[in-house]
Amino acid sequence: MIRHWLNGVVHQAATARFLAVALSRHIGRLLAPADLSLFSPNAAEDDTMGRSLGADPINSLLPMWRAELDRRTFLTGSAYSVAASALPLNYVQEVADRSAAARTGHRVGMAEVHAVRDMVRMFSEMDERHGGRHGRSALLQYLRDDVAPLCRARFRNEEMRRHMLSAAGRGVHLLGWKSYDAGQQGLAQRYYLQAYALAVESGITGHDGFIMRTMAMQGLKLHRPEHCQGLAETGLNRAKGKVDNATMALFRVVHAHTLAKGDQRRAAIAEADRARELLAADKGDETPFWALAWGPPAASVYSRTAKVYETLGDYSAAARQYARAATARPATTYARIVSLDLVAGAEMQLKRGRIEEACETWNRAIDHMGGVQSVRTRKAVRSMRKDLARFRARGVRCAAELDERGIDFLGR
Repeated sequence: MIRHWLNGVVHQAATARFLAVALSRHIGRLLAPADLSLFSPNAAEDDTMGRSLGADPINSLLPMWRAELDRRTFLTGSAYSVAASALPLNYVQEVADRSAAARTGHRVGMAEVHAVRDMVRMFSEMDERHGGRHGRSALLQYLRDDVAPLCRARFRNEEMRRHMLSAAGRGVHLLGWKSYDAGQQGLAQRYYLQAYALAVESGITGHDGFIMRTMAMQGLKLHRPEHCQGLAETGLNRAKGKVDNATMALFRVVHAHTLAKGDQRRAAIAEADRARELLAADKGDETPFWALAWGPPAASVYSRTAKVYETLGDYSAAARQYARAATARPATTYARIVSLDLVAGAEMQLKRGRIEEACETWNRAIDHMGGVQSVRTRKAVRSMRKDLARFRARGVRCAAELDERGIDFLGR
């Protein structure tokens, strides 16, 4: 097969993948068929890239990473797909045994797993402090060049392989989050699907359900609730009774939000209350690595609870929960999300007619936005200026001063 390739024979896609795997094992670096100039994806393949759940998530991710690094625009400009968001609910996978696909003779153990977790944690903190645009290419290259080969290495035992796949899934989830923060919703969805595939293959209890939770959150944000309640309920059921209280609260509160979106007011409030009760009953058990994607679970529960009340039209309760969320995270580490919680709180105050309070809260939000490269923070400031327009026209001083600050921020 290799001799044919050297002689210029054009191979079928499946043969090309086998050749790329064989050479990857030989040289100790992961290669995709496109790296060997065996074939190039056509436009139809580009459109489906990363939207399906195949036998090997790494095989799905390699061409996506290559395309991103080549600055191809079909991924970053792709649209969010409602159909793709339904895939995990029916996903059944024969987990391939790749323990023999060793990159080198070295057997991978927990030291390597901890190293990957530490690096992903560092990239996650950088993302929260500086925004999704910062460090994205570095994270992508780290996952492609270092983490993906480790997922196919020879492991000391099956448990260590499972933890490595889970750590890789957390890294891919972060790439999805970075894409989301950059406003690239279709690309974010593709990464979430492949993070889900890695979580399923890892077999780590609750991790696959957590990705479903993320996909439900994305659908809610984009006002595409078709599959959100199903995703949230399935994720919740997969974790129920198997994870710590704080992690369970994260599942409960997103389920509450989907219920609120479905106009199930009483059920939504009851589920949000259960989430807060779980936090109060937390015994300090260790929270899984993958569940710390947005920092302290309590802050995420408060923020999502605020969205439940906002959806139900209780703006006073929503404002209180947003304020609580903003103080539950270290602002220096979680600058972006603290600022966005404050922005949301200001919007709730404005809905209640409290313009002075809203301006004060918006000013605090902008205080945290310095150095954050995020499409969402810029969008929040543009929305703020639009909300302030009628108050500027009336000569409200705080609104005029805040608008000037917004202009300055957007001009950077």
